[in-house]
Amino acid sequence: MRYLIVCGVVFTLVISVAAAAEVDSVAAWEKGVRTRAVLGDAECHSIHTYFNTCPESPDGRWVLLYRSTAPQGHGGQVCIVERETGKVRVLADGVVTEDAHRAACQQWVQDGRTVVFHDLRDGRWVVAAVDVATGDERVIARDRQLSWGQPHSDVVPVYGPHWDPKASRDLELVNVATGEARTVLTAAEVRDEYADWMQRTFGDRPVSIFFPILSPDQKRVLLKLAAPAGGDFRSKQASDRYGLVAYDLAEKRFLYMSPRWGHPAWHPSSRQIVNTANRGVSLVDLATGRAKRNLDLPPYPGSHPSSSPSGTLFVTDIRFPGDVSQQARELWGVAVGNHATGEHTFVDRFENGEGATSWRRSHPHPVFSHDGRRIYYNVSAGPWTRLYVAECGVHQ
Repeated sequence: MRYLIVCGVVFTLVISVAAAAEVDSVAAWEKGVRTRAVLGDAECHSIHTYFNTCPESPDGRWVLLYRSTAPQGHGGQVCIVERETGKVRVLADGVVTEDAHRAACQQWVQDGRTVVFHDLRDGRWVVAAVDVATGDERVIARDRQLSWGQPHSDVVPVYGPHWDPKASRDLELVNVATGEARTVLTAAEVRDEYADWMQRTFGDRPVSIFFPILSPDQKRVLLKLAAPAGGDFRSKQASDRYGLVAYDLAEKRFLYMSPRWGHPAWHPSSRQIVNTANRGVSLVDLATGRAKRNLDLPPYPGSHPSSSPSGTLFVTDIRFPGDVSQQARELWGVAVGNHATGEHTFVDRFENGEGATSWRRSHPHPVFSHDGRRIYYNVSAGPWTRLYVAECGVHQ
């Protein structure tokens, strides 16, 4: 009996590995894909925050989204939706956003025990954390905005508002449990490292660190630089934002710099990034600075690429050129590709020219679930921007 139990466990593991390999293929996204709106036909905007973070909880039970009935989507709720039942829980109400493009920057941290987001309250930006089990909320940073951490991490990167960063120009990591803030890189250090480029790009204007993205191993960070431009924060004139810098937090050294930001996302290895290059999707090796693109992959205009959990596949959105009538409707789609082989397929195609009327529109921003079986993306095919999920053709 003991021998049979051991063999049974081994057999189960083999099946699991085989199933994982089957899911981690372009073929899994070619046939039998099921797509649906997470909130069905509910008359509201439902937006997942960005392609740098997955809206699904690490255990797969919940989907995190921002919900709004305001036409612009600038005020609403941070909610979680139970995947099995569709039940909605409101974690925060009356949330005010910068735009509908990234909503409240809501994201999972602490292995899914906590949700963090930022909010404009009484004219001041705050970063708040909600305990999912109890619903208790704490403000963990003031006069800061939230950027992208990791779902298994206890810290999140924050920065001073890019249009008026007088409270802070530097990169801070805030411990979600304690609220302790630690400065890990200063804007002055970035200016010293890349002095010539900074002078050509920003002159003598004060510059701040903007939009930091923490790596999966939490040892590295991507960031861009911003200088206030005198505009309202709900406008393209709020600040001038340029550059892509990779910095090693553990070794306290700069790794990589490009004048062009693109749309970067971390590869699971924390040693590469997925980015756009000449309308294509490429892998950038931070050790060499070289971008590698499989020429068998087509261009993806308007793309926001991110990696599958294994790093084998990527998912990206794409704007189709179409004819005159189609251009007016803005035809978009979601594509899955293999970096190494160049295999690729389209998961969905849809009109995307309506939705939330924010000054900065929401894009699809597709991202894989933690197990690689689902892809989440925003669709603005009608008056509401809606969060959709596509499930691959390999079903358990």
